[in-house]
Amino acid sequence: MNIDQLLQLMIKSGISDIHFKAGSPPLIRMNGKLISTNYDKLSAETIEKIAYSLLTPQNKAIFEQENELDFAYSISGVVRFRVNIYKQKNSIALTLRVIPLEIKSFKELNLPEDVLVELSNATRGLILIAGITGSGKTTTLNSMLNYINENFQYNIITIEDPIEYYHVDKKSSISQREIGSDTKSFKNALKYVLRQDPDVVVIGEMREFETISAGITAAETGHLVLSTIHTIDAVQTIDRIIDSYPPHQQKQARIQLANVLKGVVAQRLCLRADGKGRIPATEVLIGTSYVKKLILENKTQELYKAMESGEYYRMHTFDQSLQKLYNAGLITYEEAMDKATNPEDLQLKLRGISQTKG
Repeated sequence: MNIDQLLQLMIKSGISDIHFKAGSPPLIRMNGKLISTNYDKLSAETIEKIAYSLLTPQNKAIFEQENELDFAYSISGVVRFRVNIYKQKNSIALTLRVIPLEIKSFKELNLPEDVLVELSNATRGLILIAGITGSGKTTTLNSMLNYINENFQYNIITIEDPIEYYHVDKKSSISQREIGSDTKSFKNALKYVLRQDPDVVVIGEMREFETISAGITAAETGHLVLSTIHTIDAVQTIDRIIDSYPPHQQKQARIQLANVLKGVVAQRLCLRADGKGRIPATEVLIGTSYVKKLILENKTQELYKAMESGEYYRMHTFDQSLQKLYNAGLITYEEAMDKATNPEDLQLKLRGISQTKG
C-alpha cells in the first residue's frame, strides 16, 4: 500500500492531524483528542520511505541540511496536508495537518459573521487572527481572504510557509508566494511586496520581529494586512507585538499599532455537547478610539473590560462567547470551564443561568 492509499483510508470526518513515528502505529487527532489507530507499528525504515516519497528533490536537500521542514502535500481531488518532517531519537517522524479542499464561509465555520464581514470590508489597516496551534487560525484567515476575493477587485499578495489553501482569481487577482519555492524568506518577500502594487497583503504567520514590523509598515502605507499570530487571546496579542520590539522602540511601536489596528479575532475550539465535532469560541477586539487610547497608554489589561462592554462595536470576550455557547446548549459546562479565560467568573455566571433555568 502506498502513502496516498494509507492516508485516504485514514481520513475521516473530524480528523485534524496524522502522526507517524518509529516504533508506534500511526496516531490521529480527532476532535482535539489524540487516538492510536489499529495499524501495525511502523519501523524507522518505513517512516523514512514514507517521508522521502513526499519530498521533492529540493525539499529533500533542505531537510537533510536542517533536519526539519514544513511543506504542503496534496492527494489530487481528495485532500491537502500541511506536513512537518523532523527527527527524534535519530529517526524521522512526520506530522500531517489536514487541510480541506473547500474553503468554508463564516457561517459554515460558526464564526461571528457580522464582525468578520465588517473587518473584511476594511480597505486598509491590520487584522490579526489569534489562537494556539490547532485552533483554526489559518482556516479563518482563508475564509476572510475568500470573502475579499469574491467581493472586491483587489490585487492580493500572500506570503505563506507553506501554502495551505489554494485560491483562484474571482473578483480579485491573488498571487500566493511560498517560502522556499517562490521566495527565500518572509523577510525577503516583505521587503519587496509593496513594489508589487498590492491592495491586500496576507502574511501566513507573524512569528518574529522582522515579520511583525514589516506587516505594520505595510498597514501604515495604506494597505490592508491580514495575518495570524500564535497567542492565547486578544490582549496577549497586543502585548506580544509590542514586546517583539527592542525596549527603546516600544513607545513608537504602540503609536504605530494603535494607528493601524482594525481588529483582533482570537479563537479556541470547543467540543460540541452532542459529540459531533467542535465549535469555535471567539474573542473580538476592535480598534476603536478607546482601544487605541489604551494601547497608546500601555494599559492593555484594561482591554478586557473594553471588550466586555463593547457590544455596540461587536466586541466580546472568550468568556462571553462561552456563556453564549453554553446557554444555547452547544457546549457542556465542563467544556466552558476548560476553555474559560477566568473560570471563577464564568462559573458564577453559568450557575446564575442554571438557577434561572431551574
